[in-house]
Amino acid sequence: MSPITDDLHPLDEHAFSARVEPHRRELHVHCYRLLGSFDEAEDLVQEAFLRAWRRRETYAGRASVRAWLYRIATNACLDALDKRPRRPSTSGEVAWLQPYPDALLDQLPDRREGPEGAALAKETVELAFIVAIQHLAPLPRAVLVLRDVLGCSAKESARLLETTEASVNSALQRARGELRERLPEEREAWRPDAEPTAAERELLARYVDCTERADAEGTAALLHQDVRFSMPPAPGLWEGRDTVVQAWVDGGFGSDAFGSLRCVVTRANGQPAVAAYVRRPGDAAHEPLAIDVLGVRDGVVGDITTFDRSQFARFDLPAAL
Repeated sequence: MSPITDDLHPLDEHAFSARVEPHRRELHVHCYRLLGSFDEAEDLVQEAFLRAWRRRETYAGRASVRAWLYRIATNACLDALDKRPRRPSTSGEVAWLQPYPDALLDQLPDRREGPEGAALAKETVELAFIVAIQHLAPLPRAVLVLRDVLGCSAKESARLLETTEASVNSALQRARGELRERLPEEREAWRPDAEPTAAERELLARYVDCTERADAEGTAALLHQDVRFSMPPAPGLWEGRDTVVQAWVDGGFGSDAFGSLRCVVTRANGQPAVAAYVRRPGDAAHEPLAIDVLGVRDGVVGDITTFDRSQFARFDLPAAL
């Protein structure tokens, strides 16, 4: 094993990797917050590690390796956003949104190392938060994550972003103002609990039962009257219980031609999720269909974000049932 040193430049590639790899998961979550896409976050972490390797001689040990990597990763994300500018649709959906499995969030370190390394708040990967901050311009978005999620000071954020404290403070004020318009006033209204409550487990069991029985009326009873439903990357946002259920029925839900459904419960973004498998007429097994990530409001399902079968492997779900 290579000795620990504040100088990264003399380390060979293997030793350098050993120094930076322990930070991969939290950097990935950081990039995910900024980008909203699991796949793009993976690419940007790789880009950040490559930049770190190429610039290892610039690390002088004045800050932790972790803080140095955050600086590189943040700027890599900002560069990517500058090259591929995009905005959510006028109705608010984020076409590039992808889910983050809770099993991977469990790999996050539980530690505090002062402002530059504040413990990562898992509630800030909830889909409502991720969607909300995608509406922010890149710089205010990065400032908000650094200041309000990671706990960096204005001075530290300015150093990370290579800008001034005045610019950071101005960006943070703008970001907080816009975020207040897109999230409930009470943070607890959207912050997911660390563990599912008994009521949540019961609601989830009923949701699974109604889905497997293709019971549209029963499912409707579990939905908030103002429920919101989207299917990124497909365009469209459906709002209201009757509108959402009718959209499912129009898509074949409950019909013989649609086939039979089975479900597996999982979790994504700190929220309950249901992976649905379908067996079409003539098929031998139930094949992956979609993952519903559920947002619970007032004891019922208030938000449903549905992701296609391409996400199943990431959740380590069965290939078929």
